[in-house]
Amino acid sequence: MCLAIPGKIVEFHESHGVRMSKVDFGGITREACLEYIPDARLGDYVMVHVGFAISKVDEDEAARTYQYLQELGQLTEVTSSDIDAQPENPDEVP
Repeated sequence: MCLAIPGKIVEFHESHGVRMSKVDFGGITREACLEYIPDARLGDYVMVHVGFAISKVDEDEAARTYQYLQELGQLTEVTSSDIDAQPENPDEVP
């Protein structure tokens, strides 16, 4: 099942002309594309699905959603340490 995870925007940057951000998911920071939410600001809470911020939510809704996902054990995508790992041979297709 694919879920959107709530997180807080903590930094902005651009990558190859694309508006990107670092989003904090309860202490773990991941990259997210902000192209779908052009009015997103530093400190906003967003729902992130497969690396794309798809909507804004308020802080209370973000906290409730994060708690539910944690109770259901659905936060492995965020907390997995191998997400940021680079392949040994980037030319190899998994």
